[in-house]
Amino acid sequence: MKRREFLKKAGVATVGAGLSPLMFANAQAATYRFEMVTSWPTALDAIYGGAVNTAKYLNDMTDGDVEVTVYPAGAQVGAFEVYDTVASGAFAMGHAAPYYFYNKNPVHAFFTAVPFGMDAAQFDAWMNAGNGQAFSDELTAPDDVLMYPAGNTGPQTGGWFKREISTVEDLQGLTIRTPGFGGQVLSKVGASVQNVPGGEVFISLDTGVLDAADWVAPYDDEILGLYNAAQYYYMPSWAEPGASLAVYINRSIHDDLPTDIQEALKSAAARANQQMLAEYYAKNNQALTKMVEEDGVQVRTFSDEILSALRDATREVHAENAEGNDLYQRVLADYEAFLEGARTWNRRSGYAYADFVYNQ
Repeated sequence: MKRREFLKKAGVATVGAGLSPLMFANAQAATYRFEMVTSWPTALDAIYGGAVNTAKYLNDMTDGDVEVTVYPAGAQVGAFEVYDTVASGAFAMGHAAPYYFYNKNPVHAFFTAVPFGMDAAQFDAWMNAGNGQAFSDELTAPDDVLMYPAGNTGPQTGGWFKREISTVEDLQGLTIRTPGFGGQVLSKVGASVQNVPGGEVFISLDTGVLDAADWVAPYDDEILGLYNAAQYYYMPSWAEPGASLAVYINRSIHDDLPTDIQEALKSAAARANQQMLAEYYAKNNQALTKMVEEDGVQVRTFSDEILSALRDATREVHAENAEGNDLYQRVLADYEAFLEGARTWNRRSGYAYADFVYNQ
């Protein structure tokens, strides 16, 4: 039976069954309509595009039977309120970085990035060919939420600093914006961590509320004008070697959808995931070159001393988070085992190739 014929026959009855008013089938247009809240300002077209593209691809895959209205951060709810809003059913869908909800349960961090953890390819492998999605489902099910990866920034940067950072002592007392797990690690080495939404990073850095800030990567950072507030741009991103973003849907609403629409949502998210990664790889170097050559940005590399201290602090945070948290213990063990296997293979293949290419 064609989708539109099915919805014309079943749509009104479905609405009458008591679903959220934000998800309904229109008997005349034969369409499901959803609203999606996000954590992103529209100016950040690549990261906001993870939400927009998920909506577009879902519409395309269902031949127009599913329409999703996407809202930027602040239009309906705040950037850090997305998860709770979807869990409550107030909005059917959301798009955010899972580590924004770290304080609910630190397990959320695994589904964006953990320090010294997986890159984008390794994370996607864990989610699709390992146990990542099953663990995500276990984490979000009690909140009546379902999550799929729907965007990855690839390797990020270490952030913007108003002064050079050479030693661990230079981090002590520094007020820095770094979300999730990375922020907890920086606190371990003496930094003062604040988490502000993307739309507020520049003003906080420019006015001195922050001494340093980690956002995403050159393409987004140039759009936000962060180079006007701090000139030292540090590499690499020890905290987010491959940061994944997610689309959330209220699980009750999802489970009442026809199976093919459920599958279309999963496929739309996967396509948006790949598209975002492609865009960052295509645009980051151009943005960085412009900021260095025209805006006087000075690129720096974190010292081995700093990276080693942050890696040690990461291990401490893992141990603290795992204490009394059975799910964290199981996810950590699985994540690290999968990562070790992926790195062993990469060391023998991709790394050996890159080492030759970059040292010629």
